[in-house]
Amino acid sequence: MAFHMSRPPQQTARLGSAFRAWLGFAFLLAAHFVVRPLFLGRANVDFIIIAILFSAARMRPGLAALVGFLTGLAVDALAPGTFGASALVLSLVAFGASWIKAVFFADHVALTGLFVFGGKWSFDVAMAVLTGGRAGASLVVSLLLWSPLSAVLTALLAVLLLAVFRPLYRPHTH
Repeated sequence: MAFHMSRPPQQTARLGSAFRAWLGFAFLLAAHFVVRPLFLGRANVDFIIIAILFSAARMRPGLAALVGFLTGLAVDALAPGTFGASALVLSLVAFGASWIKAVFFADHVALTGLFVFGGKWSFDVAMAVLTGGRAGASLVVSLLLWSPLSAVLTALLAVLLLAVFRPLYRPHTH
């Protein structure tokens, strides 16, 4: 008599959902390091923010902060002058996103776009404060012109990705 163990269908579905989510995260992380450098200009799409916000919607706040921290370390490895800033800010963004996911990650496209816009803009503001790279008029132009434009582009791409790859990014309910 053979002993056969199988997982309940609900557990199998959760594992499949988690795998698809991590696959989407890896895709966006790769796009950040491969595709993003191809776009020259001050207003760029931030694939890391999309990955962090979409994954944080599926996680508890502590795990989301850890993922944000580890992702930030990967980003910081390329910017040794400000090492640790991205890790700290992405941890905070991921933690906050996980807490407010129920409000914004409904299937409402405009709210998702607004959520990504706010996440990207708050990331840029926090990075400017932590790194202190610009001052005076340059800082104002960066935070009030280029950062919002980048946030809009990131939000538009996030909404497009959410529409095209909906099963990957559907929030997981606990």
